[in-house]
Amino acid sequence: MIAVAFLAGLWTAIGRARRENIPGESIADVVLWLMVGSIIGARVVYVTTYWHEEFAGQPFTEIFAVWHGGLVYYGGLLGGIAAGVIYICWRKMPLWKTADVLAPSIALGSFFGRAGCLLNGCCYGRQTDLPWAITFTNPQAHDLSGTPLNVPLHPTQIYDGLLNLALYAFLAWLFRHKKFDGQIFATYLICYSITRSIVECFRGDYSNLHYHLGLSPAQWISVPMFIIGLGLAAVLSRRTEVKET
Repeated sequence: MIAVAFLAGLWTAIGRARRENIPGESIADVVLWLMVGSIIGARVVYVTTYWHEEFAGQPFTEIFAVWHGGLVYYGGLLGGIAAGVIYICWRKMPLWKTADVLAPSIALGSFFGRAGCLLNGCCYGRQTDLPWAITFTNPQAHDLSGTPLNVPLHPTQIYDGLLNLALYAFLAWLFRHKKFDGQIFATYLICYSITRSIVECFRGDYSNLHYHLGLSPAQWISVPMFIIGLGLAAVLSRRTEVKET
């Protein structure tokens, strides 16, 4: 599903790149860097977050066993952004235009990524009696992700996936009507931080060690992400107004 996510993201981003006069092959090169940076970032954050539960006392090679599951989205986002910025600046590509091209594809990729979470059983929700609850029965889900078996749970993977799909549709529409470079990327940061924080309220895969002042790790990361998104939107829009005057 990660492979499908990157392919779908690349395909849709190349189409938007044409509107910004950015060569499709340049976007493909950026996506390659994004893949490497996001996987490294996602794994590093997962290992550091769940060190005591899953990695302490285990063979050192287990850190690299991504096929056992264990990737944190926000770590992947930060790692991907870092790798993408380095490459874009190195190749002297337009930073904010390229970020706008890629932003909707990040949301689309997250839709497929959450489908992978659903298939793997990770990122599961709290117990619930709601009619749309989902029940896992495969022992592998419990062995790899600690997923409760035969218990009705909030389908948080589906919640997050559908919200990301809706966000992709909104950003793809907004891209065709944007007022300044960087607007789509800033909007993504703002909107995703909100939707992710909402879904986190239904997550059930965190232990009490991970909550601080009642907030999960993802909710804590969402706070500065929201602020950064607002700040970027304000600064970049003002810069555009100054150029026009």
